[in-house]
Amino acid sequence: MIKPLLQQHPRVTVSDSFWLKYRQLVREEMIPFQWDVLNDRGNIVIESEREDATIPTEKSHVIENFRIAAGQKEGHHYGWLFQDSDLYKWIEAAANTIALEKDEALVAQVEETIELLEAAQDDDGYLSTYYQIDAPHLKFRRLFESHELYCIGHLIEAAIAYKEATGSGRLLQIADKAIDCIEAHFGKSEGKIDGSDGHQEIELALVRLYESTGNRKYLDLSSYFLEVRGQNPHFFAEQLEENDRLGLQQGPKPVINTVYHQAHKPVIEQDSARGHAVRLVYMAQAMAGAGRHKQDEKLIGAAKKIWENIVQKRMYITGGIGSTVRGEAFTYDYDLPNDLMYCETCAAIGLLNFSNELLKTETDSQYADIMERTLYNSIISGMALDGKHFFYVNPLEVDPQASAENPDKSHVKATRPSWFGCACCPPNLARTLPAVGGYAFTQKEDEVLLNLFIDSELAGEQAGEPYTIRQKHTVSETGQTVIAVEKASSEQLRLGIRIPYWAENPVLVVDGQETVAESSNGYTYVTVISDSMAIELTYTIAINEIEAHPLVKADKGKVALQRGPFIYCLEEQDNGKQLHLLALTGSVRPRFRSDKLLGDSVFLEAEGELQVMEDGWQGKLYRVHQKPQTIPKMLTFISYYNWGNRSLGEMQVWVDKEDKHV
Repeated sequence: MIKPLLQQHPRVTVSDSFWLKYRQLVREEMIPFQWDVLNDRGNIVIESEREDATIPTEKSHVIENFRIAAGQKEGHHYGWLFQDSDLYKWIEAAANTIALEKDEALVAQVEETIELLEAAQDDDGYLSTYYQIDAPHLKFRRLFESHELYCIGHLIEAAIAYKEATGSGRLLQIADKAIDCIEAHFGKSEGKIDGSDGHQEIELALVRLYESTGNRKYLDLSSYFLEVRGQNPHFFAEQLEENDRLGLQQGPKPVINTVYHQAHKPVIEQDSARGHAVRLVYMAQAMAGAGRHKQDEKLIGAAKKIWENIVQKRMYITGGIGSTVRGEAFTYDYDLPNDLMYCETCAAIGLLNFSNELLKTETDSQYADIMERTLYNSIISGMALDGKHFFYVNPLEVDPQASAENPDKSHVKATRPSWFGCACCPPNLARTLPAVGGYAFTQKEDEVLLNLFIDSELAGEQAGEPYTIRQKHTVSETGQTVIAVEKASSEQLRLGIRIPYWAENPVLVVDGQETVAESSNGYTYVTVISDSMAIELTYTIAINEIEAHPLVKADKGKVALQRGPFIYCLEEQDNGKQLHLLALTGSVRPRFRSDKLLGDSVFLEAEGELQVMEDGWQGKLYRVHQKPQTIPKMLTFISYYNWGNRSLGEMQVWVDKEDKHV
């Protein structure tokens, strides 16, 4: 039974110091910095995300591309086909920031940008600067790579955010005009294109637009793009062949990998994570959302199978996904190499939103567990603490020499660059972090779920009457959560509190009385009958040694440390070089320290050992096995998201456990 959500959007106010720090970074550093980059200002080095001479790294040129498309400048398009979306994500980041704190100067900046978009958009609604400037004859003709609908999807999401933040529908008018253009060109009718974009995004954006407006045509269009995908696996190749027959000059004709595009079979038949990681989770999020609104159990069931395959067999302990640089893709079950992985920041954000969408469909704390895992680890690791340097790839093991000299590891950066030739991740982070409060609660018609332990307040509505739920957390060696509920309605309010898997020995006290509450699907339920209720939850925050499934070859005999929602790692700065020679041998304890660069942090100190490079190895690459010589060594671990902020050096998440040498 699919439980419907309430149609109104509850307001969440975040007061959590951890997340307020990121909100401040977005407002004061990321948005101005990224605006300068999009305008080709600022003295920065743009790096390719991997060793590939075809990646454009001279400049961003995003704003200039729109000016050329608008006829305000002359010139050619520069950069990737899809980088219009960098601007749309920047607008969404600005809108999400304005929603939290009014900023007239930023509003004026966005309005100026909207004016440019209005000028650039064709009369029929078409908007994609590369094809407008340099290849108008190929509009919608190379869908395997063009990203035309992908970019419009990000435009739609930006327009929704801006409308919610300011009340202005000006950007939505541009988006609607673009959607009219898409409807005129795509569909089952004769003469229309019966296919989809190579990169999924518009599907989930249309679901969001339906939720925002209630207009069914957006949901129907999303459903069309989901349903048509994979019905004809040869669609992309046939379109290129048709271009040749029509005499359209189009450059080299590649071999299409339909699995990479998740176009090898219909979406409801796809039951495992295959192909490009970002595209897959964007598609699956749309499947879950459209399935919920249409009460389509097959669509939801297929999305759940994909999610289960990811989190049970193809996800890193940090919440990162994508095991190979080749196609930025999934490989096969339990193939999780720590030094060759991809773990793109955008993919982690996609998994966050996919999990959140499934939680709206089905109450199960597993979805919130993954939301928390991605947020606190593989997402925020994608940016430096200055808000001006970013990872495209979030590795679990780094050796700077290997990154520099092994071409198979060129995508594994040892430090965060300022910007990328493919710059999808930095603005994706900027739009996500101000909206983090939206993941803390889920409001359904018959229950409210508290998903994440983030100091915040939910202002919702029940039976036309307001209610508020406030959560406040104190975390040191132990944890305490205080929840206050106030409501005006005489009807009962059913509150489900997720007890995190890392919170041991939880004790629940309701209005001063210790309580054994009903639990279901990972949530502990409290029914609020009176107009107010005080709830207190205490628990132990254990330090856990996590092991991987035995079929994950890369982690055999190793453990990773976790405290609360945070995964930890070793860095060269604290432990010296050759981290692979270290092993964990004894107890682990937290150390609360103030670091000049990392701020107030919880480090972990552990009893360990270091394998000694004795003289017997001199002049030898191999020898008959001998028991390694070791010396005791105290190991220092920092939270994974903090790595790479202090110095250039090695990093490692998984560490040998002492019994490896037994």
